[in-house]
Amino acid sequence: MASNALPGCCNCFGRAPPDAGPHHRRGEREMIDKRWSAVPVGPDADRWVTRRGCRTVLVVVHTIVTGQRLLDVLGLVEEDHAVQAVFTQAPDVFSEGVSDLLRSAGALEIPWEQAVRERFDLGLAAAYGGIAEVHAPMLVLPHGAGHAKKTPLAGTGAPGRRSVYGLGPEHLVKAGRVVPASIVLSHEAQLAVLAEQCPEATGVALVAGDPCFDQLAASAGHRNDYRRELDIGPDQELVLVTSTWGRHSLFGRHPELLGTLLSQLDPDRYRVAAMVHPAAWAGHGRRQLKAWLAEERAAGLLLIEPETDWKAVVVAADRVIGDHGSTTVYAAALGKPVLHTDIPLGELDDESAQAYVGRHAPRLLRFQPIEPQLHQAPPANWGPQVAQRLTSRPGQAHRLLREEMYRLLRLPVPGKHRAVAPASLRTHGGRGV
Repeated sequence: MASNALPGCCNCFGRAPPDAGPHHRRGEREMIDKRWSAVPVGPDADRWVTRRGCRTVLVVVHTIVTGQRLLDVLGLVEEDHAVQAVFTQAPDVFSEGVSDLLRSAGALEIPWEQAVRERFDLGLAAAYGGIAEVHAPMLVLPHGAGHAKKTPLAGTGAPGRRSVYGLGPEHLVKAGRVVPASIVLSHEAQLAVLAEQCPEATGVALVAGDPCFDQLAASAGHRNDYRRELDIGPDQELVLVTSTWGRHSLFGRHPELLGTLLSQLDPDRYRVAAMVHPAAWAGHGRRQLKAWLAEERAAGLLLIEPETDWKAVVVAADRVIGDHGSTTVYAAALGKPVLHTDIPLGELDDESAQAYVGRHAPRLLRFQPIEPQLHQAPPANWGPQVAQRLTSRPGQAHRLLREEMYRLLRLPVPGKHRAVAPASLRTHGGRGV
């Protein structure tokens, strides 16, 4: 097995107090060992596994959003009999729900404390927290629609200067070393930003396009199937309200909007669905979020659970009201008519698809009747204009990512690349909307 404990590492995390006796330390170690997996990774794993000699892939999951992205990408290699995947939950503010997601997906999970003491042939992540501690060549993907949001540049002495999140040295470099072995970008424009912000990382950058956009495009032909599963009538339009997380989000600033929509729109002609970022579910709790929306749900609101494959819902939608979150951008890239709410252009990279949507989509006027606004025609050539800012490798992401993962695994790419599978309203564990 390629995964072995690091030389000299003990099978424990943390330390006993300096004055702790041997019984305390032994009890701590025994407690920890019970949580650790002896198979399929670990120094004695070869004694227990059925298939030996597999390359090991560690999937580092920080949040539900990153987990969904990584589960989709892992599918490009995990069916290979030479590959063994294991999962771990990395520390994150919004980690609530990750264990449930992995359990429903049937994933083999090992504790983070064990994961950072093993060696792996490949690591996959869609966030940055703790990845420098992982002993594997790391492939890091964006967990949303490219790299668009700005973040303060650390240690520059220029308080007004902003960098694009995920493309600066504060995320990519530790102790003078570029941490990822491969940095996946969706667009050539992001490569230029990376060259400006963190030039030492350009040598490991891969412009691979956007796998979510490619799957959305592959799912378009299944629109009627999704609408039937969502119980949308043939004469109804689905109005999708999508919100990112945080106090500047649609749900954070305009929680009354959903009730207003439900009161203004004829339920025989319209269904209203809400898709709230999983970080809001994690930050407030599933029970609390549902309680806040109890009246709206009773009035007919279709509340999309955070584990649901959101791509199917976007394809099913007729019209979208959204903020600066990624889902709004993906809907626009499909050509969906979009009304936006308060997109903070100063927080976005000017060249991003998010900024383009903010500059060109009509803004929702909340104190005017909403139905006439929904039927405004989108700008000319709307979908292609957004899409060409979202990805510069349309239709190629899955092939390019598969080839890159096999390169890092030091294995030949087997067989032919398969067509992109359409999205499903079922979650990875089989649970529906």
